[in-house]
Amino acid sequence: MDFAIFFMIGVVGNVIGTLVGGGGLISLPTMLLMGMPVHSAIGANKVSNTISSLSSFLVIFRRKEVTMKEAGAVLIFCLVGGILGGLVASLLSGEVLMMIAIVLLSFAFIMSFINAGNFDGTNIFKANKKTGAALVGIGMYDGMFGPGSSTLAMYVYASQKIAYIRAIGLARVGVFASCFGSAITYIATGKIHWPLTIALMTGAIIGAQIGVRIARKLKTKHIKPLLRLVTILLIVQMIIDH
Repeated sequence: MDFAIFFMIGVVGNVIGTLVGGGGLISLPTMLLMGMPVHSAIGANKVSNTISSLSSFLVIFRRKEVTMKEAGAVLIFCLVGGILGGLVASLLSGEVLMMIAIVLLSFAFIMSFINAGNFDGTNIFKANKKTGAALVGIGMYDGMFGPGSSTLAMYVYASQKIAYIRAIGLARVGVFASCFGSAITYIATGKIHWPLTIALMTGAIIGAQIGVRIARKLKTKHIKPLLRLVTILLIVQMIIDH
């Protein structure tokens, strides 16, 4: 029974996570409620996100909706950030990490009303000092803590006025980069409960593919309201947990 539940957690969490981020809003609390140890739950999330994000990116890349140059830049920034985040995480308490997450998400939510950027598809992603610093910071946050990192990345891509499906592809690359190192760490330290993690990962791969297909049918005007809704839910959940 647990395997079926973890499979469904993976499906639902990654449909939402692919569309606007915030899949951890569903997966992590549910696994903890089911009695999974916190490190095993986080490790399962990291492993499943690494594989599912790569699978959804490849679908978008094959259709030439994102270039390797764009993906490579995001990969490097988020990988550097993820490594730094992993190093810093041991120095900060869980409460401090939670407060950082609340502040970052609140700032992104407010800026979404001030910034005129939208997913209108007029530009390609161009790496510069501003976007590079933002992605390193998001990768660092994901390496430290994680929930809402894809949501934060989507706000960065919205400010660049790139196409929604391109933003999803780049967000998936970022998730892959920042989760890869931490997934290896959890595997190496023996924190992974493999049967349940595989069930979660299988559902996550399917959920990511469904999410990409739904994304192609969403109208641009619906994306930012959906992004804001998920942001509010993430903030509320974190405040309750805190």
